[in-house]
Amino acid sequence: MKPFLSILCAFCISALSLAQNTINLPFDKSPGVTWESEEKNYFSEIWQNQVVTNVSVPTMEIFKPEKPNGTSVIIAPGGGLYALSIKSEGTDVAKWLNEKGITAFVLKYRLVPTGEDGVAEISEEGSTNPQRIMERVRPVLPFSISDGLSAVSYVRSNAKGLGLNPEKIGFMGFSAGGAVTMGVTFNCTEENRPNFIVPVYPWMTVIPKYEVPEDAPPMLIICATDDPLGLAKDSANLYMAWLNENYSVGLHMYAKGGHGFGMKKQGLASDNWIAQFHSWALSQGLTFPVGGM
Repeated sequence: MKPFLSILCAFCISALSLAQNTINLPFDKSPGVTWESEEKNYFSEIWQNQVVTNVSVPTMEIFKPEKPNGTSVIIAPGGGLYALSIKSEGTDVAKWLNEKGITAFVLKYRLVPTGEDGVAEISEEGSTNPQRIMERVRPVLPFSISDGLSAVSYVRSNAKGLGLNPEKIGFMGFSAGGAVTMGVTFNCTEENRPNFIVPVYPWMTVIPKYEVPEDAPPMLIICATDDPLGLAKDSANLYMAWLNENYSVGLHMYAKGGHGFGMKKQGLASDNWIAQFHSWALSQGLTFPVGGM
């Protein structure tokens, strides 16, 4: 009886592991950064969106399509590194990609330690003391980037078991998540190099002076000219950096869209950015139509 119970127990544990949607990523300790509050998931009246704050332990939530085509995308939501706009720049993106056969991973990377309402904190500091934001972000960003690198390593090392192509792993990040995307690109090795990247209105002023890496991955940049944070110029410069080195790069710069549009509908051309990403990915051979390989 005991051997039977042991086998049954092992089977149940294995089945639970396979069914689990949240992946705990390995990470090193964060010297100099202390989180006193627990991770929090709530609706922000300020941003009118579901957000996550106080992430101290990196995780990913996996979204699997009914008909996977082997392509995967790691999604890094934005939020100034004080929060994650987890719905419009995370789960809603993942669900749209699933409809196209793409497996999605929504990454919760480490954030600036905040109090009860991280969105309120960054909003207040943004209007009264913007320099304070940079002071709080700088020591945390390297850990956020490390979490992004761990995410790519996880997907690549587990690609076979997940039914994924280890050479079709994308990284898409929004605003601060765009900074994580580019930090991953500038600091990756062969093991954790994404095969394509999609920085969406990336926050480049927090990234130190950069050089385009050798064998830089194909990149599609998304931004709006009227971004109130002034991110359009940096997006254009990023495009030119890739172009000057003759690497594959595309740019969709919308006249209107503002900042943080994600999957929100504004009745503007920028509403279609994700469909244009998909068209780009198809044309690059980075993904396939549903049912095709």
